Amino acid sequence: MQHPTVSVRCCHVSVVERATIQIDLLNQWSQRRIACLLNHSPSTVSREIRRNRGAHGRYIIHEAQHCMQARRQAWPPTPEARARQRTVRADGPSAAKALFSRTDCPQFEDAYVCRETIYNAVYALPVGELRKELIVCLRQGKTTRKPRTGGVDRRNQIPEMVSIHVRPPEVEDRLMPGHWEGDLIKGKANASAVGTLVERTSGYLMLVKMNDATATSAVEGFSAALNRMPLAVRKSMTYDQGREMVRHAEITQKTGVAIYFCDPHSPWQRGSNENINGLIRQYLPKGTDLSAYSQEQQDAIAYELNIRPRKRFDFKCPIEVMTAVVAKQHEAPASIQ
Repeated sequence: MQHPTVSVRCCHVSVVERATIQIDLLNQWSQRRIACLLNHSPSTVSREIRRNRGAHGRYIIHEAQHCMQARRQAWPPTPEARARQRTVRADGPSAAKALFSRTDCPQFEDAYVCRETIYNAVYALPVGELRKELIVCLRQGKTTRKPRTGGVDRRNQIPEMVSIHVRPPEVEDRLMPGHWEGDLIKGKANASAVGTLVERTSGYLMLVKMNDATATSAVEGFSAALNRMPLAVRKSMTYDQGREMVRHAEITQKTGVAIYFCDPHSPWQRGSNENINGLIRQYLPKGTDLSAYSQEQQDAIAYELNIRPRKRFDFKCPIEVMTAVVAKQHEAPASIQ
């Protein structure tokens, strides 16, 4: 029997609904049919029956209500109980459990220690069989433990990196052409990648086929793509702090393009590129093998996006704006003469 499609609401089961469930189960209705009647999801009804039926296996309304109330009184568990559940197995030694429970010895509140102190005691002090017995009681059971201190910040490891904050103001204004934003979009398991370059003034897009996401591929791919453009429209490129740009100086040497780097975790500093990446994903979905797309196929995708009208250009296409910009740059020396 097919039931009409209804919008499913997400809420707790009321007393009246529990009575309905009991009656419908006696009439041997399916859980899905009951859920449709109550306008609940089938999983809600199934969970209600499973959690609140009695020890005899039958669903009775007053027993179900009592189970629900008892469970609410015990919820939420204290943070100490959560820590004990997460860190120590149920069959662990009672001494280890006591270390994680503040409620066991409330009179020694000043003597409480953090979990790192406990872990250090477990890993550093015991030796031999005692050490093995303690470690096996931990959830992960690892023989060594990394210190949870901050460690060394591995960002800003790109040599001779120039910050976006010293980038010329003309780049921010989008009035002068030739300033680009770059990025990589990665394929399945990060095993393949496609480079993206967007010109800030016109929104013109270039896609760059790469063998992988290494620095060598970035140098070869971005250099070849930028050198296809006239010298007048390749002035700078803004990029994030991805490790594929560790050899950015070679790109500058081959193309004459100055490269500036955004702050960590600041995608809005490359807003044009982030926006176009979302459009590109309509053609190159996440989880696909990007190495299967040839450069000709990527050029066709870029062309479709470059002939897409943009409101900020009075519904002109990026390719029209870029063509006008390049033509203007060629006419400039003649007008000066």
